[in-house]
Amino acid sequence: MVGVQVAERPMAGGWIDGLPGTESLVPAETLTDKAYRALEEEIVTLRIPPGTVVSEAMLSRRLGIGRTPVREALQRLVREWLVVILPRRGIVVSEIDPVRQLRVLEVRREIERFLSRCSAQRATAAQRARFAAVAAGMDEAAARADDLAFMRLDREFNLLVLESAGNEFAAAAMALMNGLSRRFWYLHYKQAADLPLAARLHAAIARAIEASDADGAGRASDALVDYIQTFARATIG
Repeated sequence: MVGVQVAERPMAGGWIDGLPGTESLVPAETLTDKAYRALEEEIVTLRIPPGTVVSEAMLSRRLGIGRTPVREALQRLVREWLVVILPRRGIVVSEIDPVRQLRVLEVRREIERFLSRCSAQRATAAQRARFAAVAAGMDEAAARADDLAFMRLDREFNLLVLESAGNEFAAAAMALMNGLSRRFWYLHYKQAADLPLAARLHAAIARAIEASDADGAGRASDALVDYIQTFARATIG
């Protein structure tokens, strides 16, 4: 397994550090939210590698958060296929399966296009401003080839699309795939990916949504998934 070393710890706030105009938009988080966000980032960025056996007590000490919020966060991660419960082994971080990732992308293309179009049609003025901030952050991440900034912006972008699209059923389906997709990317991107291009493709969707351009958002979404499929097949081939 190829790992990526990252020294920086997870964010303390709900939004990306340095994004202009977001300081007053930080939502209140429950302890379960904080535990989930921290664990999801540590699993996705391979600080907790695939196959690692974990426990509520160990994760509670690692995060400095009580066991009940950690238990609830783990339940969310199980639903997202990032953690599995195995008989006689306990709680295990799931392995990365390239073939499964291609199946994820088959579904993701259709749902992501739909959500992007809905976001362009339904986003509020405040949400459009946040899409503009994410696009600017993606441009900066592309210019610096900043992997961790890109990963965090990608998560914020995904959450903002789910929030602004106004369709809870599509959002629930997409939420189950986001973590798997981001972790697969993080594992392989240094060998097979063009991080600046990926950041620019995300920025193109964000700007189309900001401009209320549903057709443009759909095309930009397809362009992103085209690239991700090419990237995923390169890791297998």
